[in-house]
Order: sequence, then structure tokens, then C-alpha cells
Amino acid sequence: MIPYGRQIISEADIDSVVQVLRSDFLTQGPQVPAFEASVAGHVGAPYAVAVNSATSALHMACLALDLGPGDRLWTSPNSFVASANCGVYCGSQVDFVDIDPQTYNMSPLALADKLARAKLEGKLPKVVIPVHFAGQSCDMAAIAALAHEYGFKVIEDASHAIGSQWQGTYVGACNHSDITVFSFHPVKIITTAEGGMLTTRDAAIAQRLTDLRSHGVTRETARLERPDEGGWYYEQQSLGYNYRMTELQAALGVSQMNELDRFIARRHELVARYENGLKDVPIVRPWQHPDSHSAFHLYVIQVAEGARMDRRQLFDALRGAGIHVNVHYIPIHLQPFYQRMGFQSGDFPEAESYYARAISLPLYAGLTDSDQDYVIEKIKEFVL
Repeated sequence: MIPYGRQIISEADIDSVVQVLRSDFLTQGPQVPAFEASVAGHVGAPYAVAVNSATSALHMACLALDLGPGDRLWTSPNSFVASANCGVYCGSQVDFVDIDPQTYNMSPLALADKLARAKLEGKLPKVVIPVHFAGQSCDMAAIAALAHEYGFKVIEDASHAIGSQWQGTYVGACNHSDITVFSFHPVKIITTAEGGMLTTRDAAIAQRLTDLRSHGVTRETARLERPDEGGWYYEQQSLGYNYRMTELQAALGVSQMNELDRFIARRHELVARYENGLKDVPIVRPWQHPDSHSAFHLYVIQVAEGARMDRRQLFDALRGAGIHVNVHYIPIHLQPFYQRMGFQSGDFPEAESYYARAISLPLYAGLTDSDQDYVIEKIKEFVL
């Protein structure tokens, strides 16, 4: 079976984890700040906070921006449910902005139109979460301009996009947002098994995130509200969670960061091979914005209208041939949980049209040329 995505774990990765197992720290030791420094340095952000998952990171990001009951969060329907659930966790109302049919990312035009209507109705969002789908950055300059005009905060969901760039700047630098969230799940660009990271340019937000990931507890003498009673003393100053990353995860992350550029370069090679191999096949290949340099977490094709096979038939045929293709994503507003909130089919037609024809092909740095050739061969066999 050829998977649609998988991790690459080297001997160096294994050695880094074993060293932690033989050390004095399994959690809250030196590897977590080392991993934070590595990511922050790579993307060009002054602050990074490591956590146990990107879902936790999204929740914390919303809390750090004071999202709560009565507030509104907007995100893309073309994402995993975590991009919206974080707003529900905070008690806010969740809504969606339709996607651009070329990039599959949140459409700035749709966002501008929805904001204009929301302003007239007194229903503007407090937070907007654009999702960098498949590794391609959203048009963050346009979204940031709208944030300035309408006064909302921006969280970049960059779960697919570590190493991606927009207009020559790495995603995560937060030049156009308040916070960026990364994921290190095994099928992502690099992995910590499970894990996430938040980056920001705001020192106060970084401190709030640090508190939120560890029960709202501090031992910092300068921040204590009562007299220090001794070396054991700590204070819970706010409500937080146990969202900490372990030393084992962080050590793996530090090691994987050494391979990030190589992994992305290989993904670009594989995408170029798909582009060449599928150029005469009646499918829609993914379009790349000229201002974006994608990390290519996913390579998504769409089955063309009138093709010999529809999406379900091609999906089943490829799976039957040992190619574990997938679909990213079922639009969030079509999930039963969100439909019980009042969302229904037809609300976001571009996302629904994309979903009806999309298939994610295998793409990961360890994919061999021969396996990829087999994928291309089978697509041609089934479609032509």
C-alpha cells in the first residue's frame, strides 16, 4: 500500500529521542526551548511556544486573543474540523468564508463581501482563521488589510505550511497576523509524533500562551503576586491547561528541523513529476499563486466534469490498486455537528464544488520515483 502521506524517521531522529530517555528530563527540560528556538529562528518570529498538538494550539490562540461567549470566529470550510472547533471551545459563534476556486484557500473577495454585510448587521468577527491549505499560503496581505479595516484579529492555521513562504517571507513570521499555528502530526512536513507550535511577534501574547499551556502556573519571581515562600513556591494566576510538549517530542522536532529544507525540496521534485506525468490527463491539477512558495503538504487533483470515472469511482479504483489516496476535506459546515447549528448544503458553494471532485494523491518526502510512477500509471489507466 502506498500511503498518501507518512513520516520519515532517521537514525539521527532515533538517537535524539534515546538521548532524552537517558537524560534527567522527560518533560519540561532543555529540548522544548531548543525546538521553539529552532522554529522561531527558521520562520523569523521572535517568539514560539511548543504544545502537544495543533488543536491545543488553536484553542490557546483563541483564548490568548480573548475570544469568548458572544464573539464570532470565521474560518475556512475547507479544513479539518479543529480550525472551527477552537471557536466552539471558547463559547463563540462560528461561521465560514468560502474558498477561492483556484487556491482552495479562503477567498479575500468573499471575506471582504461578508465583512461589509456583517458590519451593517453589527455581526463582525473578533477572530478570523485563514487556513493555508495543502501548504500554499493564503493571500495574507489582503487579509491583513481587511483586518486593519474591520478590526478583527488573525490566527494563521499553518498546520500544512511549515517552510512555506508568502511574498518571500516564511509563514509563521506573523507579519500579517497575530498568531500562527503549526502542526507536527506524522503526515505533516516534519513530525514530533503529535505536537504543535505557535509563533507571534507580541511578547504579551507569547507570555499568555506560555501560561495557558501549563495550568496558568508560574514560578517566575518577578511575576509573583504574593511573597515568595521558598524554592517550592508557585502560583496559579489564571486558568490554563496541560497542553505541554514532552522532551521526547521536542527532541524529535529539533532533529527533524535539520531536514526541513530537504524534505520540502523533495516534495517540490515530486510535484514537478506529477505535473509532467499528468499534464495530458483530464484532471484539474493544483494551481499555485505566484506570490506563494508552497511546502506542498498535499497534492490534490480534481476529477474533471464529464470524465470517464467520477471521484468516488476513481478513489475506489486507486485504493483497489494499493494506492491509499484520501480526500481533504469534507467541508466543515456539512458535518452533522455544524449542521445542527443551522449550516446546510449550498451555504459555501465553492468549497462544496471543490470537495465533490477532490482526491489527495500520495505526496511525502520518502515517496520513491518508482512508486510515484505507478500512481501516475494507474491514474492514466483509470481516467483515459
